Amino acid sequence: MSASLITSGLKLQVADTYEAMSQAASAYLAGEIENQRELLFCASAGSTPARTYQLLAGHPARQTGGFNRLRVLKIDEWGGIAMDDPGSCETGLRTQLLRPLNITPDRYQGFESQPGDFKQECERIARWLSAHGPIDVCLLGLGLNGHIALNEPAEVMAPHAHPACLTEESLGHPMLRASAQKPSCGLTLGMADILQSRRILLLVNGAHKQVPLRRLLKPEISPQFPASFLWLHPDVTVLCDQAAAL
Repeated sequence: MSASLITSGLKLQVADTYEAMSQAASAYLAGEIENQRELLFCASAGSTPARTYQLLAGHPARQTGGFNRLRVLKIDEWGGIAMDDPGSCETGLRTQLLRPLNITPDRYQGFESQPGDFKQECERIARWLSAHGPIDVCLLGLGLNGHIALNEPAEVMAPHAHPACLTEESLGHPMLRASAQKPSCGLTLGMADILQSRRILLLVNGAHKQVPLRRLLKPEISPQFPASFLWLHPDVTVLCDQAAAL
C-alpha cells in the first residue's frame, strides 16, 4: 500500500495498482472469514471485485476447507432481466464467487430478478436478513453518481430492501452492455441494512472514479450522494488504486 488515511470510522488505503488493491481486499476478506467461519458476507457483483474474488478462491484457507461455512448474501440485482442474463448480478456472482468458492445453495441468498412482484421480493429478502443477519462484512463499490448498491441519489433514502428507480448513470453500467434487455428497476438492500453491517469494505479503482472518491472523502452527508452515509458507520475501509486517488 502506498498511503493511508484514517478519519473517524472511515479508513482510506491507497494501493499502487488494481492488482495490489485486489490482493489487499482478498487478504482482508480471508482474515475475516477465518476469524468467523459462519460469517455472513454481503457481496457485490461487477468488474471491480472480480480479481478480489479470484484471489480469494486461491487462498490457502479455501483449499483446506476454511470457507466451508461461509454464507453469502447478494446485495442487489437488476430487476426485470433474466437471472441467467450475462449482465445480471446473479451471473456475475455465480461465475466469480459462488462456484469458485463452492458456496452451496443453503449458504446463499439473493434477490430474484424476475419475481411476480418486486415489492414482495424485497420484503422476502428483508425477512431473510432479519432472521439471519446482521451482515458481518459488506463489500461495496462506488457508483459514478455516488450510488451504493442500487441506492440511487434521491431526496430520501430507503432504509431496507426496496425496488429502486434507476438513474441514467446506472442504466449505462458496464455490466449491462452484454445484457439482452434493460432492467426495469433495481432491487437492493437499503442504507440501514448496509450500515448495520459489522464491517464495510469499499473498493474503488480507475481514473473514472476520481471525482466520486474525492466527494466521498468530504465529511458531508447527503441523500443526493448515498455513499456519504458511510460516514455514519464506525468501521469502513476504503481500498482504492492510485489511478482513483490521483
